[in-house]
Amino acid sequence: MLPRFETVGRARPVELVAPGTDLAAPLAPYLAIEAELAGPGAVELTLAGGGVCLTGRYDDGLALAVTAGGRTTHHRSRHLGRPDGPVDAVGLALTGTHLAVLSRAGETWTVRGRVDLAERIDTRDEAWLATLSTDVTGPVGEVRAGRFGQLGLRDLRLVTHADGRPYRDEGGLLLTATSAGPGFFDTAHTSVWGLDPGTLALRHRADLFFRRPDRPGVFGDHASHLLRDGDHWLVATSTWGDFDRRVPGATVSVTLAESDADLLTGAHVLDTRALALPTTGFRSVGTWDPHLVHTGDGWLAGYVSASRFFRFHPVLAGGPTLDDLTMRAAATDRRATEGPTLLRLGDEWRLLASDGREGRAGQRERYPVFDLSLAEVGALDAPYPTNIPWPTLAEDGDGWLLVGFDGTRYGGPLVGYGSHGDVVFARGRASGSPQSG
Repeated sequence: MLPRFETVGRARPVELVAPGTDLAAPLAPYLAIEAELAGPGAVELTLAGGGVCLTGRYDDGLALAVTAGGRTTHHRSRHLGRPDGPVDAVGLALTGTHLAVLSRAGETWTVRGRVDLAERIDTRDEAWLATLSTDVTGPVGEVRAGRFGQLGLRDLRLVTHADGRPYRDEGGLLLTATSAGPGFFDTAHTSVWGLDPGTLALRHRADLFFRRPDRPGVFGDHASHLLRDGDHWLVATSTWGDFDRRVPGATVSVTLAESDADLLTGAHVLDTRALALPTTGFRSVGTWDPHLVHTGDGWLAGYVSASRFFRFHPVLAGGPTLDDLTMRAAATDRRATEGPTLLRLGDEWRLLASDGREGRAGQRERYPVFDLSLAEVGALDAPYPTNIPWPTLAEDGDGWLLVGFDGTRYGGPLVGYGSHGDVVFARGRASGSPQSG
């Protein structure tokens, strides 16, 4: 039985350049430069290599210049390119195929210009990425260049052992998250974080990028689950890294990586294979949000299936191996439920999920609890932030810690949807009112 939860804290670890990183290999197209201003005059930040030059410029405003294929184009936002106050630092970020120039006032970054490079440059090409170097000119002080950090965090999920227990590091919890970029899904990537369950302090530890089995390049796929299976790691992830619903036949699927490297630190580019998640008996245009557990009798896989974008519901499959999964149940009565999370409560396995605001009456803004036939048997008694926060739960002393997120955006009007969110913490004491079984 689970207790009543109350919100106890929030966090928003914004970093343009991930601390302690540089442009050393392996590289993915998630890179940034930031420079503190040291006086008046024009400043240029440049990423260049392989006949391509990507420049962010600041003088009376901020703008971008892109040189590729012997042609240079200039890009400036008419409404947001000129800050209306002092600027302390400027930044340039490449996230997926998107290039952005930013200004910082105090501690707050604002995107001042953005351009999609997809039609001009294959930014995911590893050979091109290996040629990149940086250059900064103008009156600047401290300069940092390295892997892109994050404007927000979402899709937080515990790093676990294969049997579902949290994988702890010196008593601390570990989480994967989607590190939000300055745009939609294709500007985000997977990151690994340490969490002190006492102080609720988050610390960035690693970034994970992926090669696909069906196309070349390095992708920032996310909505992931990292788990330790014996002497190696498994990473199940969702192929959001290049999703564009405007493309005919657009889809999302789940891939699986295996590695014996230390995925809890540094940067890694992982080879993947398709993880075949069954969708027998209902229409499906995509699957995402995987969560895997080995119960001792075999594997369980929780995931989401969409009948269209964006109408989706949880599914549960099982099998002796991850290559031989068959469907056990699907909650097809849901239409806005995701973040499926398998959790052992006493002697029983439960699947927790998150009902978004677009669900049916009685299926909105709540955390349903299902049995393994996906019959609802209860719901968490917990605050429900905005967006569709995942029900990530860990036992903490004599109670429970719930790690969620919300839909708070960051970076200004140019960013639009996709820069969320704040991390939201809630605690449940063992003496609270149980609401689920």
